[in-house]
Amino acid sequence: MVANMMSMENPLFKTYLFYLCVLGLKMLTMSILTARKRFLTKTFINPEDAISMKVKVKTDDNVERVRRAHLNDIENIPVFFVVSFAYLMTNPAVGFATMLFRAFTAARFVHTFVYAVVVIPQPARALSWGVGYAITWYMGITSILNLL
Repeated sequence: MVANMMSMENPLFKTYLFYLCVLGLKMLTMSILTARKRFLTKTFINPEDAISMKVKVKTDDNVERVRRAHLNDIENIPVFFVVSFAYLMTNPAVGFATMLFRAFTAARFVHTFVYAVVVIPQPARALSWGVGYAITWYMGITSILNLL
């Protein structure tokens, strides 16, 4: 059964892998965005970086917003990877599970957009974070109940 679930013939497993790749690339992109902001603002927090760029060590709110959005991804996306894999093992309905994967992914992109790109006031960030958080909880609880 598990081998069947993790087969490229299984459309839900392919969907799972697709969204894992999208989210993984998003996380990698956040590193680049943080570095880009640092260079644009000449904001470096490590002395060796500041010295090589001939600037003083300092912080900048715009850099910190991108960095914190990235940290939020690091806190939430890996947990989603693990919990959503367990959820796959419950043999969920393909359409519903696909909608959950899409909604989580969209929520993470919206979270970054409203936190680090355009800076839209609360509750935009909280709502986008909450959607992803609720989806992860739903998948986790469903998986636990299926294991009982």
